[in-house]
Amino acid sequence: MRIITWNVNGIRAVEKHGFLGWFAKEAPDVLCLNETKAEPGQLSPKLLELEAGGKCYKSWWACAKKKGYSGAAIYSAVPPLEVRFMGKDEFDDEGRTLIAEFDGFTLITAYFPNSQDAGRRLDYKLAYCAAMLRLCNSLVKNGRRFLLCGDYNIAHTPIDLARPKQNEGNPGYLPEERAWMDKFTKAGYVDTFRHFHPGEAGHYSWWSYRPGVRERNIGWRIDYNCVDSAFLPKVKYSIIRPEVMGSDHCPVEIELDI
Repeated sequence: MRIITWNVNGIRAVEKHGFLGWFAKEAPDVLCLNETKAEPGQLSPKLLELEAGGKCYKSWWACAKKKGYSGAAIYSAVPPLEVRFMGKDEFDDEGRTLIAEFDGFTLITAYFPNSQDAGRRLDYKLAYCAAMLRLCNSLVKNGRRFLLCGDYNIAHTPIDLARPKQNEGNPGYLPEERAWMDKFTKAGYVDTFRHFHPGEAGHYSWWSYRPGVRERNIGWRIDYNCVDSAFLPKVKYSIIRPEVMGSDHCPVEIELDI
C-alpha cells in the first residue's frame, strides 16, 4: 500500500498549481492532506471524488470550526473499515486528526499545532502531543499496528533543519517539542525516514516562502511517517519528495507491504 502525505497549505490554492494533474500521475493507494483550509462544500466536484490510475477515491474530511483554518483529509482507493476523529473537542474543533481503520493497521493523519512565536500555543501543542501519544499507546495495547503520518510541526534533531543554531527558541524547534519527540520515539515508535536514512543531512519537507530559500534548500524536516516498532518490518521504503511543488511543504511517501 503506497501512502503519500502532504501539507498543501490550502487545497484550493494547490488546485491552482496543478494538484489534480499531479495526483492523476501519482495515483497512490491513499493520499493524506494537512492544512486543507476548506470544507467539502467549498470545493470543486473534482476534488471530492478523485480518479487516477483506473482507481476511484473516496474522501473524508476533518474541518475546523474557524473558516479557512487547519483541516485534514484522506483520499483512499482502498475502502477503510471506519474513519473517525480523535474524539476530543479541543482538537477536533480545529480539524487536526483523522483516524482510518484498515485491515491490518490503523492510519492516523495529523496536523499538529504550531507552537507559534514566543510559544503562545505551546501548552495547546503539548496537550495535543500528549493526546496523540496516548492514542498510539492505546492502539498498540489493543494489538493494532499503526502509521502516524502528517505535519508534526517539529524538527526533532539538529540534522532535521538547515540552521539549528539560529533557530533555537523558535517554534517547531523548542526544547519542549523536541523532548516530546524523544519521548515518542523512546516509547517504541519509529521515524521511518530516519530509519532508512540514518545520519543523512539536507533532507527537508518545509521551506519558507522567502525568495531563494527553497532553491538553496534552507529547510526543515517536520513532516513524518512514524510506525510502531512491530510494524516496521512491513515498511518497504520511506522517502521525501522535494521535487513536488505547489506548497511550502513537499509530500512524504511510504510504502507498506500490506
